[in-house]
Amino acid sequence: MKADIVRLLKSNNDFISGEDISQKFGVSRSAIWKYMNILREEGYEIESVPRRGYRLIHSPDILTLEEIEEYLNTDFIGRNILYYNSLSSTNTEAKEVAKKVEEGTIVVAEEQTKGRGRLGRGWVSPKGKGIWMSLILKPKMSPLKVAKITLIGAAAVNLALKDMGIRSYIKWPNDIIIDNRKVSGILTEMNCELNMISHVIMGMGINIGLDKRDLSNQLADKAISLREVVGGRVDRKKLLAYVLNRFEELYIPFIRDGDISRTIEISRQASNLTGKDVRIIGSHTEKIGRVLTIDDEGQLVVEYDDGNIEKIFSGEVSIRGLRGYMDN
Repeated sequence: MKADIVRLLKSNNDFISGEDISQKFGVSRSAIWKYMNILREEGYEIESVPRRGYRLIHSPDILTLEEIEEYLNTDFIGRNILYYNSLSSTNTEAKEVAKKVEEGTIVVAEEQTKGRGRLGRGWVSPKGKGIWMSLILKPKMSPLKVAKITLIGAAAVNLALKDMGIRSYIKWPNDIIIDNRKVSGILTEMNCELNMISHVIMGMGINIGLDKRDLSNQLADKAISLREVVGGRVDRKKLLAYVLNRFEELYIPFIRDGDISRTIEISRQASNLTGKDVRIIGSHTEKIGRVLTIDDEGQLVVEYDDGNIEKIFSGEVSIRGLRGYMDN
């Protein structure tokens, strides 16, 4: 009901009477008054004039379906949004609800108190300063192919930023880089039953406006916000919708035919690793090699000093520059 009222208010530039609203939705005028108060508490500025009704003056900067759907052109990705003011982790919540919701559902929180990235690293997620969300997917495919979904997520963010007029690069397999600093990261987790995928949770964080005071000294020089990049405000609602649009565009060919060719093309074009010497860090090993390319299966192709060539699958491997996160 609340979402329907928001849509109705957005579709009318003039006042709409409480009587008309109550008749449209089959509820009392007092119920409409209560919903209006709830919306005001959520940040909607609604003008109320006796004998004229209600008029929407301003919508809050929140990432609900009602607020992003004017930019959303997907069939199923993001068409169900579970929105929270605060969560410990959107991935944790997504795992809890995954079996009960349809594919394409996203869990969004204004803040995460215990956000995390790959390899158990913490992820700073202060209130209102980013996009912190998890996408619930249910692909019917071998678990061995799931790592490619991370590549799709990275390509989708890269394209969405391009749609916003922002150039970015992909640090294979899951980071988005601007000016050699990280602006976004992706964490993909899978649940399997008898070698069949039950669901995949793709967590995503995009740094819209974190300040240096939000970050530890260790992270301050490795991270960059979109606000810093553009020198002003970035529309979170539009960017979230663009990410979801681009993800579905790349995901549908993958689940339909196993086609990941467009994602690989984007990954190659936007790669900030190709031609660079990097450190390949495993759980117990560290090697130095030069990145040659990303192959057709999404693997990183690396050549070592002895001439040996290795294809690296994402998994539990980190790629670093010789002197730091991406410095060579």
